[in-house]
Amino acid sequence: MLIGHNAFITGAGAGIGRAIALRLATEGAFVWVTDVDLAAAERVAAEVHAGGGTAAALQVDVTSRRDLERAVEVVYSRQDRLDLLLVNAGVSTMNHFLDLTDDEWDANFAVNAKGAFLTIQCFARRMIHQPPMPKRELRGKIVVTGSMAGRRAAPLLAHYSASKFAVLGLVHAAAKELAPYRITVNAVNPGYVRTAMQAREILWESRLRQVDPDRVVQDYIHDTPLGRLETPEDVAGVVAFLCGRDADFMTGEAVEVNGGAWIF
Repeated sequence: MLIGHNAFITGAGAGIGRAIALRLATEGAFVWVTDVDLAAAERVAAEVHAGGGTAAALQVDVTSRRDLERAVEVVYSRQDRLDLLLVNAGVSTMNHFLDLTDDEWDANFAVNAKGAFLTIQCFARRMIHQPPMPKRELRGKIVVTGSMAGRRAAPLLAHYSASKFAVLGLVHAAAKELAPYRITVNAVNPGYVRTAMQAREILWESRLRQVDPDRVVQDYIHDTPLGRLETPEDVAGVVAFLCGRDADFMTGEAVEVNGGAWIF
């Protein structure tokens, strides 16, 4: 249980981030629901309250250091610490490698890689000075949403895969540097998750491969040994474990939560 813990989640207005917010709230954490889309963040915060949890919504653009530094000040002015930092914001597009544009490359790296770097750095600069969590040796925990694409590159996703490979390198490096401060840094690598982002990807892939969208979905399922599309809740459950006491001696790990799809 996470009663008494404070959690800050980026990209929490929908999809995996929303599921993480709802799950951590049910575990007892106070949840900062943040997103570049404030209305979406407010809707999820309202869901948390409706379920008996506690939350606050905040607009945050993870590509902006100013936004993130402002968020740090808001959090620490209201609470004296941040226990759990969930670095979840991400974007994707699809294109053939030979047709990729500079804008597509830059947009994926700005959010997925640089956004993760900025989020971790801005909050870690404050987290290293806070006292340990009650009756625990750790000052805090950071969990990053990576991707199966950071383990196994795929056609049409060269830029996205490269950004997620970068994220895993960042997780490993940050874990080593923050360990002396008793802060852990881990990642989860989802696979074919049923979200609005995936719905867009199905249409893009259908057009680029010139196949029916249903064929794309079936290919995703066939590529997953456990035989179904992943849900955001599948990811949120593993994130909750990493946030809990049982994972206190884990750092620098990238947990595969994709039904085995990354194996092939």
